[in-house]
Amino acid sequence: MVTYSKNEIMTATDIVRNFSAALNSVSTKEKDKIVIVKNNRLEAVLISVEEYEKMREAVDILQKIYNKTKMNNNGN
Repeated sequence: MVTYSKNEIMTATDIVRNFSAALNSVSTKEKDKIVIVKNNRLEAVLISVEEYEKMREAVDILQKIYNKTKMNNNGN
């Protein structure tokens, strides 16, 4: 399970009130991420576009590896 530090967690209400500052903190890499909590539940994570693109590329690579492995296993 992923852990989050107290300074990375914001309520949905706080995000609405301080969106510009929150966005700035992830875009300038002051914070890696901000976890948004609504009704005491983790609902979303705010990350920079750069981090999202890295994660998306990693998922694409893993999907290709998975598909290739799946094809090789089905052929045997």
